[in-house]
Amino acid sequence: MGAVWKSLFLPGLLVLLCCCSVSELSTVQGAPAGTSEAMALLRWKARLAINQNLSSWQPSKASRHTACNWTGIACDDAGGVVEISLAGMGLRGTLHALNFSSFPSLVRLNLSDNAITGEIPATVGALARLDSLDLSSNQLAGGIPSSVSSLKDLVWLSLSKNNLTGLLPTSLGNLSALQFLSLRENHFHGPIPSSLMGLSSLDYLDLSSNHLSGQIPHDVGNMRNLSGLVLRVNNLSGPIPPSIGNLSRLTGLWLCENQFSGHVPRAIANLTGLRGLYLSINYLSGNLPQDLCRGGSLEYFTADDNDFTGPVPVGLRNCTGLIKLRIHGNQLTGNLVAHFGVYPYLEYIDISGNRFYGHISPDWRLSQNLLVMKMSDNAITGELPPELGKLNKLGLLDLSFNKLVGSIPKELGALSSLFNLTLQGNQLSGGIPPEIGKLNNLMILDLSGNNITGGVPPQIGDCYKLQELQLSRNHLNGSIPYQIGRLQDLQIFLDLSQNMLTGEIPSQLGNLGKLESLNLSHNQLSGGIPSSLGNLLSSSSIDLSYNALEGPVPSTPAFQIASVVLAHNKGLCGGVQGLQPCYPPPTSQGHANRGRRILLVVIPLLGALAAVLSVAGLLLWSSHKAKATDDHMTENDGSGHLLSVLNYDGKLVYEDIIEATGNFDEKYLIGGGGHGSVYRADLHAGKKLAVKKLHQFEGGGRADQLKAFTNEIRTLMEIRHRNIVKLYGFCSHARSMFLVYEYVERGSLESSLSSDEAAAELNWPRRVALIRGLAHALSYMHHDCCPMIVHRDISSKNILLNLDFEPLIADFGTAKLLKPESSNWTALAGTYGYIAPELAYASKVTEKCDVYSFGVVVLEVVMGRRQWETVGSFPSKSEVDIPLKDMLDPRPPQAEQRVMEEVALAVELALACVQQKPQFRPTMRHVSQELLVGRPGPHIPFHNITLSQLMRPKTCSQKC
Repeated sequence: MGAVWKSLFLPGLLVLLCCCSVSELSTVQGAPAGTSEAMALLRWKARLAINQNLSSWQPSKASRHTACNWTGIACDDAGGVVEISLAGMGLRGTLHALNFSSFPSLVRLNLSDNAITGEIPATVGALARLDSLDLSSNQLAGGIPSSVSSLKDLVWLSLSKNNLTGLLPTSLGNLSALQFLSLRENHFHGPIPSSLMGLSSLDYLDLSSNHLSGQIPHDVGNMRNLSGLVLRVNNLSGPIPPSIGNLSRLTGLWLCENQFSGHVPRAIANLTGLRGLYLSINYLSGNLPQDLCRGGSLEYFTADDNDFTGPVPVGLRNCTGLIKLRIHGNQLTGNLVAHFGVYPYLEYIDISGNRFYGHISPDWRLSQNLLVMKMSDNAITGELPPELGKLNKLGLLDLSFNKLVGSIPKELGALSSLFNLTLQGNQLSGGIPPEIGKLNNLMILDLSGNNITGGVPPQIGDCYKLQELQLSRNHLNGSIPYQIGRLQDLQIFLDLSQNMLTGEIPSQLGNLGKLESLNLSHNQLSGGIPSSLGNLLSSSSIDLSYNALEGPVPSTPAFQIASVVLAHNKGLCGGVQGLQPCYPPPTSQGHANRGRRILLVVIPLLGALAAVLSVAGLLLWSSHKAKATDDHMTENDGSGHLLSVLNYDGKLVYEDIIEATGNFDEKYLIGGGGHGSVYRADLHAGKKLAVKKLHQFEGGGRADQLKAFTNEIRTLMEIRHRNIVKLYGFCSHARSMFLVYEYVERGSLESSLSSDEAAAELNWPRRVALIRGLAHALSYMHHDCCPMIVHRDISSKNILLNLDFEPLIADFGTAKLLKPESSNWTALAGTYGYIAPELAYASKVTEKCDVYSFGVVVLEVVMGRRQWETVGSFPSKSEVDIPLKDMLDPRPPQAEQRVMEEVALAVELALACVQQKPQFRPTMRHVSQELLVGRPGPHIPFHNITLSQLMRPKTCSQKC
């Protein structure tokens, strides 16, 4: 069988030339006999879209061997065409114009990875000698024609990744020579035909990611040559038949994501050559077979999210070849020491959400390949063994919600690869070891809900990659170390609440400009709130309640935009709801200065109120669409200069912008789009701003312009995120309308990728961080904003890069606020090549439109270019795999293995995001979480990873 696979995976010769036209066929009419195959190919080519990859198909100098030198064509000694291999050639059209009866010698037909539409013609049954038929990864519809069953010599049949529908024909059981059958990722429904169980030569059967229902036929054990059975992601139900234990050659069994119920048959333990057993996400119950892994060959075992009870299989203890073990989300019991052994090859273990007890053995140090260790939500007791500090490759350690006691071993500071340390919800005591500061790759540190004492070690400030720091619900004392202000990447949480911290809030916390949530509540903090906290413009939540704080609250946008909780403090005052105004004490000098101090408080408040009223007035005014003329606009503003202005340092006025841009002179132009042009403005105070001047239109164009203008203001006023460009002000003048943003130094992502020098500087760690930041921003817009915000035009030209190469989403002119009760239908908007397929024919906006565009951008970042220009033309996995390394942008230098594995994860997620049907795309929250936490990649070196290993099965996003 191995020889058959190798011969079928050999790619044909693919030569990139230009194509012929229909008129060329006339020159073949008088060609000698024996050129009918060439004529048939030319006629088919003429019915396809223009394709340069078939340019060698020319009718000149026709002879019996005309087609034999064409791209993708192979002939026998007599000149008959025996192979048509055109995988990944960008072919567009149908198969109906291809006269199959003209190819009596054809043995192999491979048209995979194209954009062929329509149905599979019944005439395919005329290919009597065919032994390999591969039409995978196209857009074929309809059912499988019954004539396929007449191909008695067929060994290989792959129709995967199409839009095929209907029942699986029972006539497939007539293909007695068949060794490989893949129908995955289609829309077949109904039962698995029992006739397939008679295919005794079948080596591999893949029916995954369809809508098949019913039970696995009870005589599945008759396929005794089967080495791979893939039935995952269907609606199959009932018990797993015991006869499956007769498949003695089986090495891989995928039954996950179905509705199987009942017990796992003990006969599965008879499959001593089994390397992969996947039972995840079903309704299976009872005990797992105790003698599983009897042959010692099991490497991958997943049984998570079922209802298994009782102890784990005894056989797992001596299953030393395990690489991945996932049994979380069950009700399994047992002592950790007694039921788990030593696994030198183990990379991933997740036993969370069960009822395991006992202590963690020091022998886990022997699993030197371990990348992920999850044992949360059990009843594990004892202390953390210091030997865990010897797991040099460990990236994620989650032991939360157990009953661990003792102190945190200082040896954990040696885990240089660790990026997630989660120990919350235990009974740990003692202090936080200063050695934690050595974890330079740490992104998540959660020690909340323990009995930890002592101070917060200042060395935590050395964990410069931290994005989430949670130390709440402990017994920490002393002051907050100012070194936490060094954590420039701290974004998700800084939670020190419910401790016994004293002293003042360090002003350095104001440096955490990316922070979204700050919680210092329920401590004993004193003094005033540092004015520097007003710099936390990305924060959506600030909780300083239940302390002893006093004095004025910063009157900055951060404290006006975020949800601020200040209750139960000693004496705070200011312009926050629920607080008293900051009046001075009634002294003679105070009386003299009272008026001035009141003005200092009231005037900024009135200015902020005026700005808010201006926004409201502008939005109300724009609802009349194009009824207002330029003269009316001038009348509304009174002065003839401004309709609405938001203050930035109190000096953002129309004349300043006109002067700084030379009245919008082209020499200040830095970008543009469909709605307007962007100029750089250097103000006298040294501030650099970006000014987007909207194009002037008449009639209906004017209405569209106003809609884009108000959309962008409304959207950016309601959101605040470090990866979203900040709006400083807006202006509507009789002669021009413009928006004023922060100036982003490096310009668009598109321009960086188009420059060899800039692209080389945009190295792989920066590209990974860029992708992660973009995902976080979209997740925030989709899941943390109410109503949800859909951008609708995510593209590389609308993503800006600052000096640190961090991405900022810009251009919200087409953004849409999605309300659950609304139909959310809209006109087509977006950038060609980034638009989700469903918008091209349905024009219904959902957040999955942004998900699709995100996937396109990620592939562009990884490849350094946008290779595919039309909707739905992305490459998908065929049985001939494309090495990932061959797709990468060659300009940045190769990074270390860990970074390149993150690149592989980004590509994997991107390919999931660009799936044709929106229900199969993941949510941005899921994407953001996966990029943040990370996962182990394929168990092979990066340079050997292929696209096939990154292609996920189509699964409904609700399961993501």
